[in-house]
Amino acid sequence: MPAPASAGDLAYAVRRSSRARRVRVAVDPRGGVEVVLPGPAPERAAAEAVVELRPWIDRRLAEVAAVHDRLAARAGNVPYLDETLRLAPQAGRTRVHRRGDVLHVPAGDARPALERWYRRAARAEVAQRLDAAVAALDTAYTRLTIRDQRTRWGSCSAEGAIAINWRLLLGPAEVLDYVVWHEACHLVIHDHSPAFWSLLEAKAGDQRQARRWLRINAMLLTL
Repeated sequence: MPAPASAGDLAYAVRRSSRARRVRVAVDPRGGVEVVLPGPAPERAAAEAVVELRPWIDRRLAEVAAVHDRLAARAGNVPYLDETLRLAPQAGRTRVHRRGDVLHVPAGDARPALERWYRRAARAEVAQRLDAAVAALDTAYTRLTIRDQRTRWGSCSAEGAIAINWRLLLGPAEVLDYVVWHEACHLVIHDHSPAFWSLLEAKAGDQRQARRWLRINAMLLTL
């Protein structure tokens, strides 16, 4: 369990990892700061890293605050690929139901039910895109899993199992398309060699804009 610590006015958590090769500082979407230490690193290494990276940490915290402001501005709406859906709370409801551009949701905190609905929708949205991609690549996948990873948007195992993050439905359709094509191309080429990027561009076109959007706006992909 991470141990709390602070450097001046900045609170952070320290976690040791036997797999870490260097000191790593991360700012999560909720505004928490965590320092990961390799097993043999002294405790002071965490404080030194925070002091050294304080300008970067402050910038990231400002970005997180801006994201929270943008999320608050949704005011009863949620994004769904290239659409905006209006939330209509209903007392007694336990499941989310879509009718046109309206989502009927449970009254109160609807996020758990909304996440379940997005997961179900993600399976359908991803499956149709993935099936089209593998057909174009003349290959096949063994299994599709919808996940909720905080730092990965997709993965492809050596056995051909594809995993895609449901949170991509909170972004533009072209970003979901990019991630699906990216993982589909890994069924053919398993690394990120020039040959992989050439295959991706040949089959899916120039994906730099989608990659850039995801890099800049990743923290917005949350309910």
